[in-house]
Amino acid sequence: MSASTVTQSFEDDARDIHDHGKAISPGEIAIGVVIGRTSEFFDFFVYAIASVLVFPTLIFPFVDRLQGTIYSFAVFALAFIARPIGSLIFIGVDRTYGRSVKLTIALFLLGTSTVAMGFLPSYESVGYWAIALLALLRIGQGIALGGAWDGLASLLSLNAPEKYRGWYAMLPQLGAPFGLLVASGLFAFFVVSLPTVDFFAWGWRYPFFVAFAINVVALFARLRLVVTPEFESMYEKQELQPEAVIETVRAEWRTIWLGSFAPLASFALFHMVTVFPLSWILLFTREAPGRFLVIEMIGAVIGLGATLVSGLLADRFGRRTLLGTIAVLIAVFAIAAPMLLSGGDMGERLFMGIGFVLFGLSFGQSSGAVASSLAPRHRYTGSALTTDLAWLFGAGFAPLAALLLSARFGLAASGAYLFSGAVFTLIALGLNKELAKRNIER
Repeated sequence: MSASTVTQSFEDDARDIHDHGKAISPGEIAIGVVIGRTSEFFDFFVYAIASVLVFPTLIFPFVDRLQGTIYSFAVFALAFIARPIGSLIFIGVDRTYGRSVKLTIALFLLGTSTVAMGFLPSYESVGYWAIALLALLRIGQGIALGGAWDGLASLLSLNAPEKYRGWYAMLPQLGAPFGLLVASGLFAFFVVSLPTVDFFAWGWRYPFFVAFAINVVALFARLRLVVTPEFESMYEKQELQPEAVIETVRAEWRTIWLGSFAPLASFALFHMVTVFPLSWILLFTREAPGRFLVIEMIGAVIGLGATLVSGLLADRFGRRTLLGTIAVLIAVFAIAAPMLLSGGDMGERLFMGIGFVLFGLSFGQSSGAVASSLAPRHRYTGSALTTDLAWLFGAGFAPLAALLLSARFGLAASGAYLFSGAVFTLIALGLNKELAKRNIER
């Protein structure tokens, strides 16, 4: 069967299950966006946690635990490098075959890549092929995420009432704390309930198997929205159509570049409070990983609440004002963070609590922070490229850089890394403000 025939079948099934002849409500838009983002973040957090708990032992047993984790974080970064490549590929698919074909292929690739990790053989079984397979599947995740961009977040924000733009911009970001909560909960359950031998033999694989089911649900939820006539009309009205990448970059390179750095503080903090502290606790303390995973679950709930609050604050004070203020607070937190993380039980709890509050407030408004500066015809492709580069610069190498710096120069060096992210965010926001003024004057 051709790709278009298969996708048409999925579209029909999505309509049959969800439509019932009723118009789509704004609440359904929000639900579709949140489900889609949750599936994406779940896949990434499952790998991130396994990169600390499992892969150093399973895939890199020929080096010590620290070096194995460094290698695992290097593979972690491959998805962020591959993501812009995925956008280039799937924008071409979108222009040729349509948004629903692109989404179907991308989400199946994402789910398949993640589930396949659950079947990975160990290094002891197949040698260096285990490393090659892990890297290949991680690249598959990144390419798929580039294709998973559907424009729904932009559509939701652009059609939001003027006074509630911050609230609607926040909704897609809820997927991150939800994804972390589910991924951490699954790993915590298996780590705590299974003997170590059973966990490494089969227990760690189950969270990866869950990914496929979540991705199928996300696919149907998103197809329900993007294939309907109402949404096609809205996409066309807002000019959210894929444009040629070269043309978009030529016309919007300044905005894309600034947009890549504007959320740097938020995206750096993203993995500094989720992935890096788990590696630090496991490598440099005697604490049980199950306990810290529970703390991460609590942190995810705090981050969820802070993300919701960010929508209210952004509508009251403005998105750029909120992002700039939180960037300053993140810079202050970066100075205190190393002392907190190395300060025992209470210090760890404060580190995670404060970190997730700042993460939620900043991440809730970080998506498309400068997207409004893009010309309408370039907004769809430009937003996708901006998001890809922001994740690459801000989050892709954060766990690796923080662990390398901390292992060599001490924990304070990781705080310096986070501080630099806050500085870049403030510079990018200031330059974008000046760029916006020039555009208005013209």
